[in-house]
Amino acid sequence: MKGTILVIEDNEKNLYLVTFILEKSGYQVVQARDGQTGIRLAREVNPDLVLLDIQLPVMGGYAVAREITKDSGLRGTPIVAVTSYAMHGDRERVLAAGCKGYIEKPINPVTFVAEIEQYLLAGKKGNALKSEP
Repeated sequence: MKGTILVIEDNEKNLYLVTFILEKSGYQVVQARDGQTGIRLAREVNPDLVLLDIQLPVMGGYAVAREITKDSGLRGTPIVAVTSYAMHGDRERVLAAGCKGYIEKPINPVTFVAEIEQYLLAGKKGNALKSEP
């Protein structure tokens, strides 16, 4: 197994696709369908990476990212927003909330694993990875 990835996503189809791709690539996937559950699972599982939808029920993605980055036990865990928010300024808001990166939906199944592995590698080194526009 390559590592554990927490996917916080409320859309069943998106959750299924991301989980399928990651598990096929050798990752263990832990799923949360709302922000509060995502924070709880992040604390319990201590994942290698968090993939975070921004538009979530119960607690939005920006608040989830801020909460995870405040937790001393999770501070080094990279968070990558996987979102359909693609308007001017959305990337900046995602990064300001504590995410290390931003991947637009719909994801590209061919390149998705390579994209997230950049953030996994940066997280292991303790480095921030610049997000490309």
